[in-house]
Amino acid sequence: MVNRTVAGRYGVRLAVAAALAATLPGFGVPALASADPTGNTAVANSGTYLVSNTNVKGRQSTMTVHSASMDRDIPLQVITPADTSEPRPTLYLLNGAGGGEDSASWQANTDLVGFFADKNVNVVSPLKGAFSYYTDWEKPDPELGVNKWTTFLTEELPPVIDEALGTNGVNSIAGISMAGTSVLSLAESAPHLYEGVGAYSGCAMTSSDPGRAYVNLVVAAGGGDTTNMWGPVDGPDWAANDPYVNAEKLRGLDIWVSNGSGLPGPGDRLDSPGIDGDVAALANQIIVGGAIEAATNQCTHALAGKLYDLGIPATFDFRPTGTHSWSYWEEDLHKSWPMLAASMGI
Repeated sequence: MVNRTVAGRYGVRLAVAAALAATLPGFGVPALASADPTGNTAVANSGTYLVSNTNVKGRQSTMTVHSASMDRDIPLQVITPADTSEPRPTLYLLNGAGGGEDSASWQANTDLVGFFADKNVNVVSPLKGAFSYYTDWEKPDPELGVNKWTTFLTEELPPVIDEALGTNGVNSIAGISMAGTSVLSLAESAPHLYEGVGAYSGCAMTSSDPGRAYVNLVVAAGGGDTTNMWGPVDGPDWAANDPYVNAEKLRGLDIWVSNGSGLPGPGDRLDSPGIDGDVAALANQIIVGGAIEAATNQCTHALAGKLYDLGIPATFDFRPTGTHSWSYWEEDLHKSWPMLAASMGI
């Protein structure tokens, strides 16, 4: 159901929900095992280059790209098109707060591989960036290191992917939760790079009081300090990276934004995927995941109102139920795919 109404005032639930976010499964970030490299390629641009490309199974591979701006290797999960007889577009699909460094990734928690089995698109997901908001940080962080994700994702990575996969240079981007915020900001930072954007259960407001509290608590869940990210709370980078404030820059993109209400739904049962009969896991998903989804729901209603006022076409899908959890994001990807596919000319 498409709904463009704007919710009422924010309550205290946003800050509370963000604090609870650290208790959700998938917020831990254990070290990622590396694959055996299959060879190096020449430097692509400014010191960013493809380190390795390892086939995992069928059309799935793990690529590693060295980022010049962060001076580190970034692993990527990649699915290649069903038909590679001609160049195909690329969907950049971002993970949530854990950055895909833990078990909370698209490939581990959804039918991603099966869903794209018959689709002619490259799907690329970074497996780094936990708690970074996929943004350029002002300073290195003692806990999270150097983060220049806007630079990497919009400037460094696309030429490497285009060359390595033989793409046609057409891109769209989508992401969940933390990255549901980031994909909007990335699209605003590089309006000519993406044709479409899908944002699922994100909070598009980062410089308002409740939005700022949410960002602070999510980053703190990974031990990071947002003053290293965007400076003091009254600094200009908070507004510069706020998708709501900069919504005019979304004009011309195909936009899909979705959110549940936070109330338990069909994906919140003992027999739901990821719950598998675990009562404690179900309680956590309903209580914590419900609170977070209710908070992001208010952000999403506010963005709907802003785009409506600006006359920027967008599809907003507000589910009457649903918590902050993977079964709903799988559904979101399925429902938004026709729009994302059309944006890329598929």
